[in-house]
Amino acid sequence: MLDLVMTSFTPVASTLGGVLLGLAASSLFFFNGRILGITGIVGGLPSAPARERVWRIVFLAGLLTGGVAVALVHPDALPSSTGSSIPVALVAGALVGLGTRLSNGCTSGHGLCGLARRSPRSLVATLVFMATGALTVALVRHVFHLGGAS
Repeated sequence: MLDLVMTSFTPVASTLGGVLLGLAASSLFFFNGRILGITGIVGGLPSAPARERVWRIVFLAGLLTGGVAVALVHPDALPSSTGSSIPVALVAGALVGLGTRLSNGCTSGHGLCGLARRSPRSLVATLVFMATGALTVALVRHVFHLGGAS
């Protein structure tokens, strides 16, 4: 049986984060006709015409600026270390990139925007993302006994 451990319950911050993500996704779609999928935004950057590049760069700059602002205002909100080694982080990043390519989008694109548009492909992709995440946690914590309660 899996032991579920909740280390931090933050309903207000989580709700606020969800509302902000929803507003960002809705605003980008409403005002720009674009889907808020980081993979598509970043992936389309090199081949985009100059006019298309501007909003993509501004959007990415906003993400980075927001992260820096949070780090300055509330440093404890962002972890300073994950406890993983650089090779593990590189492999994890490569797997995320591979999964993003295979599913033709990322969790933000499929989970936030695709589901809101009632896309069947996004529903399948989101279910696969969630199931894979749950399986990975179960394997890492309970089979391999790495990083967390077992």
